[in-house]
Amino acid sequence: MITDSLTMLRRDVTHSVRNPMITVSSMLVPVFFMLIFVGVFGGALGTAIPGGGSYVDYLAPGILVMAVASGIGSTAVGVSMDMTEGVIDRFRTMAIARSAVLNGTAVGAVLRTVVSVLLTLALAVALGFRPTAGLLGWIGALGLVVLLAVATTWLGVAFGLVAGSPAGANGFAQIGLVLPVLSSAFVPADAVPAAVRWFVRYQPFTPINETLRGLFFGTPDAGTALVAVAWCVGIALAACVWSTRVFRREPGRASGRTAAQIMSS
Repeated sequence: MITDSLTMLRRDVTHSVRNPMITVSSMLVPVFFMLIFVGVFGGALGTAIPGGGSYVDYLAPGILVMAVASGIGSTAVGVSMDMTEGVIDRFRTMAIARSAVLNGTAVGAVLRTVVSVLLTLALAVALGFRPTAGLLGWIGALGLVVLLAVATTWLGVAFGLVAGSPAGANGFAQIGLVLPVLSSAFVPADAVPAAVRWFVRYQPFTPINETLRGLFFGTPDAGTALVAVAWCVGIALAACVWSTRVFRREPGRASGRTAAQIMSS
């Protein structure tokens, strides 16, 4: 299974190298939001930040979370294209571990998302983002980003498998754009209108935003961090089980050829 998964991972990485826009596209919307909110609305929105401080320091962690969640779209569309073009059916006929197809795709998508986040982080630093975290804080922040990337990637895989078409997958993927916007990414939950305050406060991305901010500035809250990790693990497990069940729903016939043989033919 490990060899087959590595073969599928190599296929995904090769596609990403040949099509760098797959990686860049998932960071376009978060970068657009960061440029607009720092350059245009930052002065006004900065007054809503508790304790004052630089608005870009408040905004950047939320933008990084958006960059991770945006990866749902590219993953879902990629999986859906493989489904509609018959690539997945072809893999199903091969004498390989069934889980290798999804595992390789998921690991490749996580690596692509981490690269996208690092590029977005570099832009945030160029705009004035100045985290004060120590080594443990950076390790914790990277760990949370990777954990969230695993969760959103499996969600994207599930959306791609059930969507029926790349257009449908792209529609599902809008969840990865809308939910982070309706979180504490841009202003604290207490600063939004009362009608949506409860949703903003208790939806999954708000504790993840707050935990990432705390890790970057040395003020993590254990309770909020526990909720953030619980959301990530819960989404990852649920989406992984969902994807696996959908993938196994229509078993194909084994051809006796290995993944490497099919990939090289």
